[in-house]
Amino acid sequence: MKIAVTYENGEVFQHFGHTETFKVYEVKDGKIVSSELIGSDGSGHEALAGLLKERAIDVLICGGIGNGAQAALEENGIELCTGAEGSADEAVEAYLRGELQNTGANCDHHHEEGHSCHSEGGCGGCRGCHSEPEFTGKNVGKTVRTHYRGTFNDGTQFDSSYDRGEPLEFVCGAGQMIRGFDAAVADMEVGEIKEVHLSPAEAYGEHDPNAVFSVEIARMPGAERVSVGQRVFLRNAYGQPVPVKVVAKDDTTITFDANHEMAGRELNFTIELVEVSD
Repeated sequence: MKIAVTYENGEVFQHFGHTETFKVYEVKDGKIVSSELIGSDGSGHEALAGLLKERAIDVLICGGIGNGAQAALEENGIELCTGAEGSADEAVEAYLRGELQNTGANCDHHHEEGHSCHSEGGCGGCRGCHSEPEFTGKNVGKTVRTHYRGTFNDGTQFDSSYDRGEPLEFVCGAGQMIRGFDAAVADMEVGEIKEVHLSPAEAYGEHDPNAVFSVEIARMPGAERVSVGQRVFLRNAYGQPVPVKVVAKDDTTITFDANHEMAGRELNFTIELVEVSD
């Protein structure tokens, strides 16, 4: 079996359609026996699905993906597992242990610092796509392409589509992006450049202390093998994989933080609307 992961700097890259590199794992008897990196030129979801088929890929693990890309992979007979985040190697191991499950089409994520502005990898951090937009504007419901640069308040850049040389594409108002970024684009004109400052509530939310929790190691098989700072996947009540970070561990207890890595942060964006289509 061959498993491909959207890949960037050791992490699961969060935008399938803009993936420039896949890490491909050869698996035998449930174990990884080899891996290699292959280039893709980030040439769009149909071309990427064709590339994976040519490479005889059986399973794709990724972060964010849209309905069109999901359909293209299904047409090529490739099993899809979305919603992954963090270490690519750990995501594959989680899949092989049965701990990683497909969350379905979940849009083009903003991939954090390792996250960019597009899940958990444009400026997304998908909150789960919804049918009714949370705001109005002439671009709502349309496919838009934007260039952007994201910075923290101290001026540190955490993401830039300009650096990648490819605009971010998403459906405005479809819940594919963090709310503040999405709302900023709703009434922009093509060619317009806008500066926005987002509070945590408009971005990845406030840090929730209730999302930090401890579990007895004896009650969680495999917990003894993970270390502080590592990102792993747990299952929620619906059986879906949830990325968490190990923040503490002793002989009997392990503590996880399920907050998004950018939770509680104020974010700044320079947004340029490049194209709008129905």
